[in-house]
Amino acid sequence: MTTTPFNPGRALFIRHDEAEYLPGLGVHLYADHDTTGGVLSANRTELPAGTDGPPPHFHTGSAELFYLLDGTLRVLAGEEIHTLRAGDFLLIPPTVVHAWASPPDAAADVLIIFTPGLERFEYFRMAERIRRGAGDPLEILNTQNRFDNHFVDSPHWRASHAAAPTGES
Repeated sequence: MTTTPFNPGRALFIRHDEAEYLPGLGVHLYADHDTTGGVLSANRTELPAGTDGPPPHFHTGSAELFYLLDGTLRVLAGEEIHTLRAGDFLLIPPTVVHAWASPPDAAADVLIIFTPGLERFEYFRMAERIRRGAGDPLEILNTQNRFDNHFVDSPHWRASHAAAPTGES
């Protein structure tokens, strides 16, 4: 893993094999808010078929961009469910409730960018610890303000997520 301090006069270059990788989450950490001067945060997430991402949530201060590199990804965006395929782009504005998952029959490989940048690396490291059983899931709820991840219920996501994914836009 390479940690590159922010330098406003230089391009930030991170090689894929030098990015920190969290195998329990399938997340590659490329750039966090501190290495980009707050301009953006970026990660690549690989979800096996039938894997949920985070539950419905929203961010108050950043938009979240999804660019699907490969596979299929179902994304809740407000009250809409979108099915992204390789090459598709989706931008979730601040305060819009969203969630995502790979469908049962396809994996997903997605580049995720927050702008302006949010502190994400410590959030992902915490989630990895919790997934391994080395942390308490309440940590996620107790850090909603710090990481600008505000979890909510979405009956629309629950209903559509329980049903077999077919023909969404």
